[in-house]
Amino acid sequence: MAIIDQLKKISIKYKGIGGNDAWRLCEEGSINPFGLMAAASEIRDHFRGEKISFCGIVNAKSGKCSENCSFCAQSAHYKTKIQAYRLKKAEDIIAAAQRARTAGAEMFGVVTSGKGIKSKKEWAEIFRAIEGIRSLGVLPCASLGIITGERARTLKDAGLFRYHHNLETSRSYFRNICTTHEYEEDVETVRTAIDAGLSVCSGGLIGLGEGMSHRIELALTLRELNVDSVPVNILNPIKGTPLGGRPLLPPLEILITIAIFRFLLPDRDIRLCGGKEKSLRQLLPLAVVAGCNAFMTGHYLTTPGRDPELDVEMIRDLGFMPTREPLHVCKCATNCHLEDREIEKDSCS
Repeated sequence: MAIIDQLKKISIKYKGIGGNDAWRLCEEGSINPFGLMAAASEIRDHFRGEKISFCGIVNAKSGKCSENCSFCAQSAHYKTKIQAYRLKKAEDIIAAAQRARTAGAEMFGVVTSGKGIKSKKEWAEIFRAIEGIRSLGVLPCASLGIITGERARTLKDAGLFRYHHNLETSRSYFRNICTTHEYEEDVETVRTAIDAGLSVCSGGLIGLGEGMSHRIELALTLRELNVDSVPVNILNPIKGTPLGGRPLLPPLEILITIAIFRFLLPDRDIRLCGGKEKSLRQLLPLAVVAGCNAFMTGHYLTTPGRDPELDVEMIRDLGFMPTREPLHVCKCATNCHLEDREIEKDSCS
């Protein structure tokens, strides 16, 4: 515990620890995982307080991706059972954002498959969606692949709040999961979005066969890039992909990883995303204890999530509060005539 406490103080004072110290934490965490999580929770409280942020996404364009990421069901290189379709209409994307808003999401991401968007018609639809999402009082985000500086500035001018682009894993492990583009292309896209004045969400996927050293390397890269939000996804093996037969990560290993990320990235949003329910199972609430301060809620790209109300209930039971209150559809029409209207929770009995 002395090592954990010492490194906790260093993380708070200097806004992060070094890679060697992170490895020491891994060793200590394997012996005392709950002590490590408790310290990570203190770091989160110091920098992020007792509010938990929720975001939602829509799979706006699915399948037929030219890249060969070995975990991805949407890659054209593999035979999977996911549904492929063209870009959804702006109205459908906005409707999905409204549902996420009702569930308590303060941000909503438009996610498209493929290395990037080329069609002018598709860009026009995306700009319409961004405008519509913002009109709901939701911060619009987008994950549209590799972008240029000019396009990033155009997105910023159109009202986009945050650009999402995962690095997926460390530079040293990347060739094990993707060979159709270079790691530096992803890094440069993150830099491009930041240079354009966009908030940036960038993280990765654990459970690909990488080791803890690769996860530490990824976290250090994200810290160097100065991203705002770090999504942690957990591999949900999809049949038909090269990683379809991989076993799920043990829950305690996931929690230790989240805690290490909090020590390395103490003042950033650490956002738990895809795979959390399947891999953490009954230990999902401990992700907050381990230092997580944000969640992706609802469904993911090609796999289902869970009822967002359960996420809100979970954080309230832990003594935290959502940054945005969910809405609900009033069921007491005979008393207040508000049927099918969205109102703040508990404002109607």
